[in-house]
Amino acid sequence: MKDEKAGAGAVPAPIRVMVVDDHPMWREAVARDLADAGFDVVATAGDAREAVQRGRAVQPGVVVLDLNLPDQPGVEVCRQLMAAEPAPRVLVLSASGEHGDVLEAVKSGATGYLVKSASREELLDAVRRTAHGDAVFTPGLAGLVLGEFRRLAAEPVPAGQAESNAPRLTERETEVLRLVAKGLPYKAIADRLVLSPRTVQNHVQNTLGKLQLHNRVELVRYAIEAGLDEEG
Repeated sequence: MKDEKAGAGAVPAPIRVMVVDDHPMWREAVARDLADAGFDVVATAGDAREAVQRGRAVQPGVVVLDLNLPDQPGVEVCRQLMAAEPAPRVLVLSASGEHGDVLEAVKSGATGYLVKSASREELLDAVRRTAHGDAVFTPGLAGLVLGEFRRLAAEPVPAGQAESNAPRLTERETEVLRLVAKGLPYKAIADRLVLSPRTVQNHVQNTLGKLQLHNRVELVRYAIEAGLDEEG
């Protein structure tokens, strides 16, 4: 009984984060801000090779990743990290707000994209939300990503691609997925469906597993391709 009470009141483990940036002062400043806010900064890296090696060794929950690295593009680092098991969630923190960079990062598996002009508080909030599976973007960029997904969804389906093999989702999973496709965060979905945020998160994780997807961004794209972002 004593152990059960201790477990029930246990403090959640801090979010494990790795910071990847080729500028030492910026990298150290971001790592310091995260550590001061209670995150567990398990590694830092200054280039792609270090990032992949250290990421696989320490298995962070979130990688804060710059796109401009000296030896390989950050998007390639993202692809290699996403191939690991378990895969981390990747939050790009870049000086670039170019649409092409944003879309390439998302296609490589990034969960979110923040420009370096963001405030310390915005960064800390973005890392927390990324750890919980939310798609986090600098204002204005989320609409760009959703617009691109809708454009891709409008393209013809390749011949021979059968829908009969698509995994079957429960009615509740489909309901949650429909609201995810509209860009609602977990708490808003929970309020809408009169569920707890943890239950919503569990439904999302089950759906990711069934669809063999890695993160919420991929899930949004799937939902839009399925037409679930439309009313009715």
